Amino acid sequence: MSFEGLLGQPVAARILTLALERGQVHHAYRFEGPDGVGKERAAFALAQALVCSQPTPRRLACGSCSACRRASSFSAEEPIVPLHPDVILVARGLYSKTLGKSESNGISVQQIREVVLSRAGFSPHEGQALVFIIRDAHELTLQAANALLKTLEEPPPATHFILLTDSPGRMLDTIRSRTLAVRFGPLPDSVIARILEARGVDAGVARFAGGSASRALDLSDVELSERRAEFVENIKRALQAPDLGAAISGLDLRNKDRRELRQELAFLGHSLAERARVVVSKDPAAAEKAARRYAAVTESMAALEQNASPALTVESLIATLRRG
Repeated sequence: MSFEGLLGQPVAARILTLALERGQVHHAYRFEGPDGVGKERAAFALAQALVCSQPTPRRLACGSCSACRRASSFSAEEPIVPLHPDVILVARGLYSKTLGKSESNGISVQQIREVVLSRAGFSPHEGQALVFIIRDAHELTLQAANALLKTLEEPPPATHFILLTDSPGRMLDTIRSRTLAVRFGPLPDSVIARILEARGVDAGVARFAGGSASRALDLSDVELSERRAEFVENIKRALQAPDLGAAISGLDLRNKDRRELRQELAFLGHSLAERARVVVSKDPAAAEKAARRYAAVTESMAALEQNASPALTVESLIATLRRG
């Protein structure tokens, strides 16, 4: 798992490679960018290099030592975590059985205390480095974020934090100020097509994925597509309701998950784009309407990235789509 395999992110890969080569790896990074563009892959590549027992002359991971293999391999049973004891993954709900709670409201202070702080005060098990990777760091609860602050600011020697987020605006300013940002942009369609082809999946959905490989894989997943299609049908019914109130009441927007909604909107956008493509030569007016609706869906997805309420986002989208 090297930076060479980090497709479509040459700037981020170069920043991290230079940091390793110069021995200037920051103690706390914030990898930010859209979902599904390689942030987590980069985090594990960096962690692998930091724990490698036989690094190259450029201080990069050898990729073949026991430490490297375990840093890029995961347990077969839950919690699904890295096999290397010095590479520790933190995520909402990952340790729900151990903690005895579902963490429905975000990464809990209990997880930070028991998984992070209890370990951060000790030396690495194998003497190289201790690396904490926090997936969806914007999901840290206020208590959890505050509990992490001091350790982020003054970490023990050889301890590194990598916070991953697609919504940096939802993070505490104090957390952002204590982490060094490395930005990841949307992937080019050509890169997504290569990823899909390598998995034996139709590369045609790449152009509808909005620069996200994970979104493209979701669009090509039959079971997920069926659930997304149900969302599209619900939207269609909402558009046919007699008034906006009836349209909204017909949708269950309580506790709507932000990530799930993004994926559903991506599928809706894919459907509208396909509609525009199919009818453009036969019915330009219908194609233009589909294009306008596609733009509205894109704006809704952008609003979610800026921390808009999922329920309000859908309500606003329905109102816009009903206007045509």
